[in-house]
Amino acid sequence: MPRIILDCDLMKFPHSGLYHYCQNLTQHINSLLTEENQALMQMYLPPRKKLRLIEEPHHLIERKWHKFIQPFLKDCQLWHAPFQSGRIVPNKRKFPHVKVVLTIHDLNFLHEGKPANYQEKSLVRTQTLIDQSDAIICISEFTRNDVLTHCTTNGKPIHVIYNGLNPLPQMDDDVSIYKPGREFLLGLGYLNRKKNYHVLLPLLQSNTDLELIILGHHDDPDYVVSMRNYAQKLGVDDRLKLPGTVSEAEKIWHLRHCKAFLHPSLAEGFGLPVIEAMQFGKPVFLSRLTSLPEIGGDSAFYFPDFSAVTVQEVYRQGMKAYETSSMAASIIENTKRFNWEKSARQYLAVYQSLMS
Repeated sequence: MPRIILDCDLMKFPHSGLYHYCQNLTQHINSLLTEENQALMQMYLPPRKKLRLIEEPHHLIERKWHKFIQPFLKDCQLWHAPFQSGRIVPNKRKFPHVKVVLTIHDLNFLHEGKPANYQEKSLVRTQTLIDQSDAIICISEFTRNDVLTHCTTNGKPIHVIYNGLNPLPQMDDDVSIYKPGREFLLGLGYLNRKKNYHVLLPLLQSNTDLELIILGHHDDPDYVVSMRNYAQKLGVDDRLKLPGTVSEAEKIWHLRHCKAFLHPSLAEGFGLPVIEAMQFGKPVFLSRLTSLPEIGGDSAFYFPDFSAVTVQEVYRQGMKAYETSSMAASIIENTKRFNWEKSARQYLAVYQSLMS
């Protein structure tokens, strides 16, 4: 089997979605390759001091001198670059035999209100990677349409392969961070303006028996401060909890015990936390923007706008529908569309189409 290398440079950020993307994709592709008695896909990883992974034979650790020579590319036939603003290591002039697959997760910079010059620079960066690639994979139809609208693919194949979902265990371990003493609403993701969590605070005004807990890295400190100030202005600051980054067990505990999951994000390429909550049968409230309707499907509730009145009314009607019908089963069923083994088989098919 020709050697396949996945560039895992961004696994140096252990709490990022790309960390788990690289880890899951490699695990499931290598499981399939093992069944076929083929050589494993290698992970080109950042220096060991930046990693938390246990060393494996298929790990290829980046060295400083790789900037000048890359002996590992001599027998590599396919390089997978997993991010639209990352890098592509093979130089086509030196290694013309190496095929390149590029995964584009999103062009969110087009939908976040970024300055025009920032959008232009970001598009140029993505276009440069597209120009160096032989095939493109997008993680949603929405992203694919964005790419076709704003980039030039020159007839290169462009595929849509959804991210998979690892079933979360039904564990009920005690949690070491804040544990609410009453019912709570849950958000999960980086805390920044794009996630738009502040629009949820009026729900605490109209539901005085609830808390709002948002788990995730405080990515934008100014936004965190403004959100706390807004909560104080509304008189609900005692029921807004922002614990920050949590363990997997703590995340699962909160997903399992929340009353509802809310994700009013302005821009997503996929939206993994949405289907993580849905696998517990939780009612999910989303924005109608970018890929979220595609991922949530008919089993989610959507905010047509983010005014306080609209957010409160959508939540009220949604919870009423959820509590008076058997929606949990259909919500769980929606998550079955997203399967890492299925995704891995689709990735392998793309790899093999280029190497045949």
